[in-house]
Amino acid sequence: MSESSFARYGRAYAPGDVLFHEGDPGDVMFVIQTGAVRITKSVEGEDKVLAVLGPGEFVGEMAILNGKPRIATATVSEPSRCLVVEARKLEVMLQRDTEIAFRLIKKLAKRLDAADALVEILMHRDPKARVMLALARHAEAFGEETPEGIRLRASPADIAREVDVEQGMVDEVMARLRRLKLLSDGPPAHAAIMVTDMRRFRDFIEFLETPQKFGGES
Repeated sequence: MSESSFARYGRAYAPGDVLFHEGDPGDVMFVIQTGAVRITKSVEGEDKVLAVLGPGEFVGEMAILNGKPRIATATVSEPSRCLVVEARKLEVMLQRDTEIAFRLIKKLAKRLDAADALVEILMHRDPKARVMLALARHAEAFGEETPEGIRLRASPADIAREVDVEQGMVDEVMARLRRLKLLSDGPPAHAAIMVTDMRRFRDFIEFLETPQKFGGES
């Protein structure tokens, strides 16, 4: 997006800025140009992380499309620049540009898959398995491809709250995955959880979940 376009439609946000709260009416959506936005939902008084979205992602489109209040809260987690699209503008864009409409449909389908995956993860009885599955979910659904691997925008604290475990257990699981070279830390300028090889990571999870092995894993 050009600087002139950003000056007209865009806004810059700092970490901690709230784009909208759960329950708010929805009259605009956001397209993330740079940075990241954390999507959370209050469950029994505790905020659960549904997603941490990065550049190219839409935020807040559902409230416009279905005319209902916001179903989650969107909070900026990294310095961000977002394109702000009003409801009427979105309607015109979808009518005029089938590519935009198709892209939005694909994003919504991906979000639905990620939501279904989270439900399955939360039903898992083994807390360590929940941690690994949550890491895989964030890598596949919301991760950023880099030369070093897939960068997760979610933090260990996000993962802990998401799957209802203590952060110490998340740290323990991640330490083991680092020893196996399935996880690494990102470059100092972009400190983050990195999945070094998604296929190996998925193979490792599937191996642990075989009846013979998984029954003895703790």
